[in-house]
Amino acid sequence: MPAQGLLTRATILLRRWSSRSQVTLTAILVLCVGLLTFGITQQPEWVPPSTFLLLELVAVFLLRLRNIVVLGVAILACAWWLWWWGAPSMIPGILVVITVSVAATVAFARERQRLGLQGAPGDLMLVDLRDRLAAHGRVPPLPAGWRVDSEIRSAHADGFSGDFMVAGTRSDEHALEIVLVDVSGKGLDAGVRSLQLSGAFGGLLGAMPRDEFLGAANAYLLAQAWDEGFATAIHVALDLRTGDFWVSSAGHPPAVQLHAGSGRLELLDTVGSPALGVVADIRCESRAGRMERGDVLVLYTDGLVELRGGDLDQGIDRFMGVADRVLAPGRGSAAAVLAGVKAGDDDDRAVVLVHRD
Repeated sequence: MPAQGLLTRATILLRRWSSRSQVTLTAILVLCVGLLTFGITQQPEWVPPSTFLLLELVAVFLLRLRNIVVLGVAILACAWWLWWWGAPSMIPGILVVITVSVAATVAFARERQRLGLQGAPGDLMLVDLRDRLAAHGRVPPLPAGWRVDSEIRSAHADGFSGDFMVAGTRSDEHALEIVLVDVSGKGLDAGVRSLQLSGAFGGLLGAMPRDEFLGAANAYLLAQAWDEGFATAIHVALDLRTGDFWVSSAGHPPAVQLHAGSGRLELLDTVGSPALGVVADIRCESRAGRMERGDVLVLYTDGLVELRGGDLDQGIDRFMGVADRVLAPGRGSAAAVLAGVKAGDDDDRAVVLVHRD
């Protein structure tokens, strides 16, 4: 069975087990609270009050919000009783730490519940979410002479990025389409929106005429009515037989083409539209071009070109200088371009290179 199937099956089984045994797990952990309380009174050298923190840690992985609240009340009741009773090891500082940790645990569980992640299955769901998002960005097999290299980094090395790529070929397999998207926000919230959009955009890609794709993507995004629901995107359609391409964008930084013959970098500025999800009707005019052998088409997100205290044009000029230095020898990679820019890690960053060898 493929690894993806095993992970999905494990997620389902663990979710069912956790759902059916919440009462039992809560009862066991509350009983442990009672045993720890007894141990603190009888053997304070071996059972310190900080042991309550271990139970909270276990609860975060196994219990849902309601059950975590029950356990937290039990821990607070026993901790305050020990202080009132005069247990030598229950000093005021430890009591404050336990109280604050219970409040933090409940707040964390409430946030996970808001995102639909409860107990142990939630962690597997996060892994599955990340894997599915990566799967949508896989480039299908290409004919000889063509290759795509991409590198996506999340802000602060989080597990989820608001930047994602979707790629696909049309039925005749001679047309490649790539969409690079930058979703507003960062972290898990942006990752959840990225997954939903990547699935929808993947369905639209190849099914819509190339000049209608961004309009359809905008309509889909508006229909979600998210509080923070805009995204920038750049769409490239490429004829793999001739090298002809068409690029259009919505609020996204322009693509860059490296011409192997002259060694010149060309900024493919398009008459773009506002970002997706802002206004109902957008009009994106595509720009046509051709890739000759040795050429490279570069797509990127604004995390690489936005500079604190500087304007976007300066950031793009700096990015093009790095791309020229890294790609001119013909051996550069997306990871090398990203590393050369040395952008801060407080924003998501993505680079996509389309090579015609």
